[in-house]
Amino acid sequence: MNYREQSLIKHAQWKGKIETVCRVPVESREALSLAYTPGVAEPCMAIHNDAEKSFELTRRWNTVPVITDGTAVLGLGDIGPEAGMPVMEGKCALFKAFGNVDAYPICIKSKDTDEIINTIKLISGSFGGINLEDISAPRCFEIETRLKEELDIPVFHDDQHGTAIVMTAALINALKLSGKKKDAIKIVINGAGAAGIAIAKFLMLYGIKDVTLCDLKGIVCDGEEWLNPAQKEIAKVTNKPRLKGKLADAMRGADVFIGVSGPNCVTKDMVKSMADKPILFPCANPVPEISPQDALDAGAFIVGTGSSEYPNQINNVLVFPGLFRGALDVRANTVNTEMMVAAAKGIADCVTDNQLARDYILPYAYDKAAHKSVAKAVAEAAIKSGAAKIKP
Repeated sequence: MNYREQSLIKHAQWKGKIETVCRVPVESREALSLAYTPGVAEPCMAIHNDAEKSFELTRRWNTVPVITDGTAVLGLGDIGPEAGMPVMEGKCALFKAFGNVDAYPICIKSKDTDEIINTIKLISGSFGGINLEDISAPRCFEIETRLKEELDIPVFHDDQHGTAIVMTAALINALKLSGKKKDAIKIVINGAGAAGIAIAKFLMLYGIKDVTLCDLKGIVCDGEEWLNPAQKEIAKVTNKPRLKGKLADAMRGADVFIGVSGPNCVTKDMVKSMADKPILFPCANPVPEISPQDALDAGAFIVGTGSSEYPNQINNVLVFPGLFRGALDVRANTVNTEMMVAAAKGIADCVTDNQLARDYILPYAYDKAAHKSVAKAVAEAAIKSGAAKIKP
């Protein structure tokens, strides 16, 4: 099937992937008086006296906006907020299907960092959490950081942390199969944007010691003049041997390759130069850094991609529905490291030792048990770490 052509036809038929559904009766005078005026004045005043009551008396407790400025949409680049709507609607549909979270697409027509931050702050009282999506680097870093500092609800940039969490889950199970230890492997990440930097930081928090990033201009190394501010920061704690050169130089002797970059930038020779039982996660979409078959032909032990066309799909959809479900259930005031590590382990644990195989290291994206596992793990971590306001 040509998914692109069929998807365009389906979108024209669907005319939107989400809709508003009324949860209360409004077919009589009594029903209207309770759901709307005059009865609604009482919950209004209750919230006026205590804003926290908005989580108990409205749908705020279960509501998340999927917010973009359209500058980094699904590998398509800066296509604008309107063009980003199909992706944001799709994300909202997945929130509902797998986490029972009510999500709404909010596409902001601005590239100004302060304007975007202020817009989100002004509407934040309507939501239980904030999901940032497809905002280009390096602005996405500042937007997320400032919102996390200034809001008391969870703020999550899925392109950064969702990718990092699911990638770590895949790595946990791939290492089990390969027999390699997390503190004794070398990982190369190609793509030093929002996702690549977030993956590097998260892997190091998880216990990986040797991480090197590469970008179009070469290996990210402390002192290189071409690094942007975010790359300069990550360069201080990665690439400890201070390697210089290109991607091929970095991959020599590496145990793991992670690709969040562009198509066909990894060759069979690069795979052959890696350590024994190499693990490759080429996740560029729609065309990966190397085709899974080429990687396997060159000696790859395990291959995972971002595509549903191949085994071991490494997809953020395994993360965000369950993560927000768990965070909302305990009314968390943030998404902290403990909650994200719990999410990664929750995903990995869904594949039992008996099920684990070279072509099955992650649960399927549509596996509802996996989403429930993530939600439970995140809620427990939020309570244990002090981020939860309530206990369900």
